[in-house]
Amino acid sequence: MRIQYLFNSSGEWIAFKIGPYVFDTNGDWIGWTPWNDDYVVTPEGEYLGTIWAGNRLFYFYDHEYRGYPGYPVYPDYPGYPGYPGDGGYFPLPSGATDVNISKYF
Repeated sequence: MRIQYLFNSSGEWIAFKIGPYVFDTNGDWIGWTPWNDDYVVTPEGEYLGTIWAGNRLFYFYDHEYRGYPGYPVYPDYPGYPGYPGDGGYFPLPSGATDVNISKYF
């Protein structure tokens, strides 16, 4: 499967996505995309963030609550995906902040 690297607004690599699953840089499962779009929730179903512009993971304060997504099948360990380098600066959209992954895990 294709690896999608995710960065914060400073360009720091913070996560990656394989299929519907999102992992931190250590390969720990931190979320998934239950609705097959850019809306990411934690394994417990809490909003984690939104994938923005294809490679950014931002937390939007006014995110839509979509209800409980259920619990997915636990993913296999993805292994280390390789270091993607710096993503470059990207300005935060209005109403967004960088995702604080350590807040959840």
